[in-house]
Amino acid sequence: RDQLWKKDPPGTTTTTTTTKGGGGEKNNKGPPGSSSSRRDHPILISLAASALGESEEAIADLELQLCDCQPSAVGGAYEEFIFSGRLDNLCSCYLGIQALTQADLSEKKSISVVALFDHEEVGSTSATGAQGPLLRDTLLRVPASLLNEESTPDVAASAFRARSLMISADMAHAHHPNYADKHDPEHAPKLGRGLVIKHNANQRYATNDLGASFVRRCAEVADVTPCQEFAVRADSHCGSTIGPISAANLGIRTVDVGSPQLSMHSIREVMHVDDLHHSFAIFKAALTTFDTFQQDLF
Repeated sequence: RDQLWKKDPPGTTTTTTTTKGGGGEKNNKGPPGSSSSRRDHPILISLAASALGESEEAIADLELQLCDCQPSAVGGAYEEFIFSGRLDNLCSCYLGIQALTQADLSEKKSISVVALFDHEEVGSTSATGAQGPLLRDTLLRVPASLLNEESTPDVAASAFRARSLMISADMAHAHHPNYADKHDPEHAPKLGRGLVIKHNANQRYATNDLGASFVRRCAEVADVTPCQEFAVRADSHCGSTIGPISAANLGIRTVDVGSPQLSMHSIREVMHVDDLHHSFAIFKAALTTFDTFQQDLF
């Protein structure tokens, strides 16, 4: 650290503090930005202020993360692949919002909700994560608003949730030709074959028979190929999603699904263009046809 600050970068100043004590006069020379008024480096503050179009004095604090700024790209011999950072899980977020905004819900009696959460990769335990109160509070306020009451009785709120169904959408690991042994041969999702329904007997996924049946029927309504089915190898550890967390917190029937992809969590992830369209068609069908299926399935 001392070596790092021997020479000040251009346009910066060094803070020197002089104190007197039993040991005589002492100079405490720290790096730029180490004064009590500013803990971040002046160059970083200057860059942030320039990007925001604000003065440096207007910045009280920073919360920054490094990420790949390279834009997404379509490639492959037939331009069949999407290469992008953070497909997991921005792809599912994008599909949910597009389905909600493009579906014709004018005749629908039920209420459609798309919930996007923070911190899924680090446990979801936060105010804005799936283990926080965000979705539960929202679902309490909706019936209260419909009943013109300040609060909703617990019985009414639980009945509201009991008539609901939640699709937990998080990307799925596609079969990789270099690591074929990682999948059960009969449960190896392929790129370009459509949305994946996830199953796990240990409740690492929240899918049950009703939820899976609903998604399969949505594929029929959307006139797309049948969904793929996935279960992890019996001798392998299974990852999880926010599906079981939300299902346990809310008591709502839940089905875990995801579009297949390769190189999950790498700086550049890969998925098939067809899977984007397939998943969108099913999500849109789920929003528009839930009322029709509700009595049959539930």
